[in-house]
Amino acid sequence: MSVSTSVTARRMVAAALAAGALVGSASVSASAAPHDDRSRIAISRVQSDAPGFDDRSARSLNAEWVEITNSGRRGINLDGWTLSDRDGNRYTFNHYRLAGRSTVRVHTGYGRDTSRDLYQDRRNEVWDNRSDAATLRTERGRFVDSVSWGRHHDRDDHRGHGRDDHRGHGGH
Repeated sequence: MSVSTSVTARRMVAAALAAGALVGSASVSASAAPHDDRSRIAISRVQSDAPGFDDRSARSLNAEWVEITNSGRRGINLDGWTLSDRDGNRYTFNHYRLAGRSTVRVHTGYGRDTSRDLYQDRRNEVWDNRSDAATLRTERGRFVDSVSWGRHHDRDDHRGHGRDDHRGHGGH
């Protein structure tokens, strides 16, 4: 084998290895993307105790809410994601995309869904005023964020505070 053939062969092997490394790093980046999207979504505030008397009126139920914030630049599809309390009550986002750098408020009661306000369409309070936790999970059940208040804190931060399974609406 001549010197020029071995140099050419080495260059071809080096090029093949470099191409393989690029493909490998691209697949790692692609698999990491969903995690990055989840890390931009957080429960930013909770109002578990509606101001005034809890009388199960639309006004009282809609004054009980959880805010979800997307701090990233890109919108995130929340279709199938769930928001739940400690008792297992669950709201499922249905056909909803949270725009980048925006917040949606998920109210307990009835109303017309918009890009900034979603309604669980419940007739009873969900969030316990004294002690509870709001937990957000992806459509596959992966943990995204949780905020708790009262005697059973799961974590120290308190971003605001505050019964039956229900499917969400939202045409966004």
